[in-house]
Amino acid sequence: MTTAAVFGCTGAVGSQILATLLATDAFSSVKTISRRLPNAQSPKLQALEESDTSKWGGMISSLSPKPSMVFNAVGTTRAAAGGLQNQWKIDHDLCVENAQAAKAAGAKTYVYISSGGTRGFFSSFVPYSKMKIGVEDAIKELDFEYSIILRPGMIIGREKPKVQFIENIVEGLSNLGQGVQDMIAQDQTVIGRAAVAAARLAEEGKAPSKYWVLEQADIIRLGRDEWKE
Repeated sequence: MTTAAVFGCTGAVGSQILATLLATDAFSSVKTISRRLPNAQSPKLQALEESDTSKWGGMISSLSPKPSMVFNAVGTTRAAAGGLQNQWKIDHDLCVENAQAAKAAGAKTYVYISSGGTRGFFSSFVPYSKMKIGVEDAIKELDFEYSIILRPGMIIGREKPKVQFIENIVEGLSNLGQGVQDMIAQDQTVIGRAAVAAARLAEEGKAPSKYWVLEQADIIRLGRDEWKE
């Protein structure tokens, strides 16, 4: 039985990762560290609330039993953070600190929710892409037994959409065929399930490499087409 920990468990994808972990028998214990407690409830859930994110790294080493698998779905927007500098502290600095703490605590598998298009031609000029690239590179350098990077497109299916008008249009693309929508966006549930499915494959020694990047097609395959509860 596996013990997992989740950073960012109250966001769109993080909440789906948590729900999937709690519903999957393979996980005996699930820990969360977040600024506010998740809505989920389960006998195997230990939810820790800490508003000071600088303390999160130290908290993971105190968890018992130690998680062998850690998921990081931390993320914010420039507007919510109050500017680019504050967003960098969360989307880059905090995510790197979380990965370093997980490595120091002995985690074997680390799963990070990045973003699609971060390695595109113009990525070096886009601050958001630079944040994600920096975190991906830091995780690779930490040399976990398995590092899994998910790069989804636009996240849809949120209870509270970030940009209602645009997300409504993208969700409506499924009327033209699911494949049309799949090229642009993935549902939060599909992303969360793909993250857990990939982590389980790694644990079973079935990951294609120790540094495994899942692009949008891979996320859809693992999180919807091949998903099994």
